[in-house]
Amino acid sequence: MSETLVEVKNLKQYFPVRAGFKTVPLKAVDDVSFEVGRGETLGLVGESGCGKTTVGRTVLRLYEPTAGEVRFDGELVTDKNITAMRKQMQMVFQDPYSSLDPRMTVEDIIGEPLDVHHLCANRKERREKILELMSFVGLNAEHARRYAHEFSGGQRQRIGIARALAVDPKFIVCDEPVSALDVSIQAQVINMFEELQEKLGVAYLFIAHDLLVVHHISRRIAVMYLGKIVEVADSDELNGHPVHPYTESLLSAVPIPDPDVTRARKRILLEGDVPSPLHMPTGCAFRTRCRFATEQCAHECPALTDRGGGHFVACWNK
Repeated sequence: MSETLVEVKNLKQYFPVRAGFKTVPLKAVDDVSFEVGRGETLGLVGESGCGKTTVGRTVLRLYEPTAGEVRFDGELVTDKNITAMRKQMQMVFQDPYSSLDPRMTVEDIIGEPLDVHHLCANRKERREKILELMSFVGLNAEHARRYAHEFSGGQRQRIGIARALAVDPKFIVCDEPVSALDVSIQAQVINMFEELQEKLGVAYLFIAHDLLVVHHISRRIAVMYLGKIVEVADSDELNGHPVHPYTESLLSAVPIPDPDVTRARKRILLEGDVPSPLHMPTGCAFRTRCRFATEQCAHECPALTDRGGGHFVACWNK
């Protein structure tokens, strides 16, 4: 059995947008490739609007991909088999306030995937499974009859996680699952993700913009900029030895709770604005803000190349 669970190759997601009298493609995801191993967490980071969430949704075929392919457990994911594969691939959404139906009780929210996939023989078995899932994520049995609006943000996110776990998936896309939560609650939810992975062996694509959170939970990290992955490496390697100028800038902005280290660090400031995905610059998308940009960067887009030890970088000059 292959160690690779999810394999994404040359994935593209373009959205048609009206610009004046013509329609132009908005390149939200442009030729992205990566792998997620069994029981592994791959972190996906980048600034807002770079295409992280679109990658996660397209991998699960919530969006129909423009091009490229996704393989799950060696099998190509298509429109014909995606319904069956939903049991193996699930998603935890970013906003715990809008991703839960306010008209449904917690029991019905968590039990809906069980009903859709006909996983319980009778109501007694369904009830026992729901209570087991609730205990998994730290919710009490008395919460089952209550509605989502009666819970805090952290508890709502736990309900969403329980719903994702209901079908016993092998892979979960976690779309910024802690960004809407207080810092103290974030730590609880992150620890819960790690405990669930240890117990169940589930793999995560963990999407976030907080590099400290991603470094803590991920074995490998991929950095995105304007729809492309610009660097992929082991978590410690990326944080200790970033190569791409964009990654260096991101890491220089991460706050460190040590005043001596903070004073000694040099912040790398990026000049200019992020280009519009409707009017992408030629060549490397980052060249308009890069202090190392050359003529080659303007004419050719660099491919991800292995710099040794599984450290991949897309840059001509680093």
